[in-house]
Amino acid sequence: MKNVTITLDEDVVRWAKVWAASHDTSVSRMLGEELRKKMLAEQHYERARKRFLSKGPTPLKAASIPYPTRDSLYDR
Repeated sequence: MKNVTITLDEDVVRWAKVWAASHDTSVSRMLGEELRKKMLAEQHYERARKRFLSKGPTPLKAASIPYPTRDSLYDR
């Protein structure tokens, strides 16, 4: 574990201490857990993005069927 020094507004520190005490933890542990959640969410997103982009494009129709013309789509 590494120690990190951060700077917070006094009202934020006051709130964090009260929140941590009411949840039977420390401000340090609370911040560590929140940062870990953000890190894991980012890693999960990156894996999902890579998995999605690794798949090729999906054809919308069979190659033998022509696309409709613009005029036929917007015939009024």
